Amino acid sequence: MKKIKTTPLAPQEFEVEQISENEANIMAYPFETGYAISLAHPLRRFLLSSSVGYAPIAIKIEGAKHEFDSVRGMLEDISDFILNLKEIRFKIAGEATEIETKYSFTGPCTIKGSDLSSSEVEIVTPDAPLTTLNEDSVLNFTIKIAQGIGYIASEDTHDELEDGYIALDAYFTPVRSATYKIENVLVEDNPNFERVIMNIRTDGQITPLDAFKNSLEVMYAQLAVFNSEISIKAPITIERVEESPDLKRLTTNIDSLGLSARSFNCLDRSNIKLIGEITLMSTNDLKNVKNLGKKSYDEIVDKVQEFGFAVGADLADDLVTALKKKIEASEA
Repeated sequence: MKKIKTTPLAPQEFEVEQISENEANIMAYPFETGYAISLAHPLRRFLLSSSVGYAPIAIKIEGAKHEFDSVRGMLEDISDFILNLKEIRFKIAGEATEIETKYSFTGPCTIKGSDLSSSEVEIVTPDAPLTTLNEDSVLNFTIKIAQGIGYIASEDTHDELEDGYIALDAYFTPVRSATYKIENVLVEDNPNFERVIMNIRTDGQITPLDAFKNSLEVMYAQLAVFNSEISIKAPITIERVEESPDLKRLTTNIDSLGLSARSFNCLDRSNIKLIGEITLMSTNDLKNVKNLGKKSYDEIVDKVQEFGFAVGADLADDLVTALKKKIEASEA
């Protein structure tokens, strides 16, 4: 029989699975049916559109007047050079939001992303190719690098540039892909709750977890307008001691104790489902459980001790707080 609720169950589990340096799965659960996608879809939009990154917005090349020009001794023409430059991902050092950085190369040489690293800028794609210079050739150029979000077309920045600069399409977004899937997850005996798994892959300018944090901040900022006129009760923050091994063991179902049918049924009829509920009880509370005799009491005490805890255990305050929240959530 389905329980009558006055509030939906709030997710309490959060996990990060690091796949590689620039890719991670971020999971949260359990959600009520339909809630997971309501959260995942806007977060994906914010990840792709509002993550802050860096990109070259303009370049000035000595001896070149426009993007269809060429430079003596350079294998690529300017248009191919610019395409290669866009594939190199920069990261400005310090707090600056825009910098100009100058470079000078003499051939013969092959220039890669790592050759553009300096005290002002870090290159997160060091192996990306830029250009090849022949013998006796010289290449001097200046790049404007800026911080931003989303995409800015070259037409939008062209009029703001000094003479000699070629405006570039700027793709700031450091998130290369953001996808999600929804899975069913079992809560007690109900399989209709949901888990959202978000896969985030970045270009190295930012970690997947930082990108996720930024998207949450943007979402909160967008919703804050409603709080200016409507007083919204702040949700209770769930302490992240959920990672504690003790908490995970205490939230194990009493099935794991291997109790006799009589002892198990006494606890189950009193709506005691988790081992942690027994540890929070005093010995008198346990003895007063309806229809629980001395033999069953002794069995429960022994089984809990075998599990590594005790009835009326003196647990740490933060562990007790988190355990009580878990118990409340399981009863919701």
